[in-house]
Amino acid sequence: MAKGSALIAVFWIMAVLSLAVFAAVRVVYHDADVASSQINGFEALQVAERGIAVAVNPAISKMDPLLDWYDEQRDISYRARIRSEAARLNLNVILMRKDKQLLTDIFTDWGMELLDAQTLVDNLTDWVDGGDLVELNGAEVDWYEDQGRPNHPFNRPFYNLDEVRLVKDMELLEEVKPNWKNWFTVWSNGKLDVNEAKAELIAAAAEVSIDDAQNLVEHVLGPDRLRDTEDDQRFLDLTEALTLLGVSEFQQPIVLPRLTVKDTTTRIVSDGRAGTVKRRITLILKNRTGQPAILERKEEIIP
Repeated sequence: MAKGSALIAVFWIMAVLSLAVFAAVRVVYHDADVASSQINGFEALQVAERGIAVAVNPAISKMDPLLDWYDEQRDISYRARIRSEAARLNLNVILMRKDKQLLTDIFTDWGMELLDAQTLVDNLTDWVDGGDLVELNGAEVDWYEDQGRPNHPFNRPFYNLDEVRLVKDMELLEEVKPNWKNWFTVWSNGKLDVNEAKAELIAAAAEVSIDDAQNLVEHVLGPDRLRDTEDDQRFLDLTEALTLLGVSEFQQPIVLPRLTVKDTTTRIVSDGRAGTVKRRITLILKNRTGQPAILERKEEIIP
């Protein structure tokens, strides 16, 4: 009986030791994976930085093959893209110009109720204007103080799009359009570049149908329907673009302040990869081909 008990105890001890060894091995593998991920993450970031260094060179065009690079032996690569920052709507300029109808139309198209959209636009206007006079449906210092936020609104233009989330009722917009940031910027000269923007933004700014805006985009892309290729047909004159869009003379005074065919602000996005690990650097520059100035830089982990 004693021998049997001793044998059972030995088995239990062996089982416990096996579990301990297994757990230790798992911890070692986990630590190794973490270390490898950190090493690859650093290398991916360095590779993305290399893409940025290439793309900021004013001699590099948007179609330059040097924007895509791959080292097969080390399994690292970068892919850099040069875009006009004016492919997005400048939220500050729209608000300072008090072009409320444009924002209201965009928000209602996204699914907001008309009154909610008008209220949010007034809240955004109150946030950036310089005084304490409340817009019709807006919110100034009294409302924010009642909410325990004594230092709001800032009464200045937004420094970045993250600040926009501080505005009253912004959660209503985020419910219907979680990726609203993809439509806006605070860095461009203020007008939407019809040579760079997506059809949805052009349709909103020019007050035309999505089909008319898509026809304009396809014209810019050329026969191959690809952006930044040799057959692109970019507009040199805004009048030609407005004619293709079918903007009437009556509408032009409203639409002209919103659109352009060129902007001096550039967005460079460089994705670096090391193994399966990826990092992204986004750089926004003013006057890339002249005396460049960095407006914003952001690093991200991407899946």
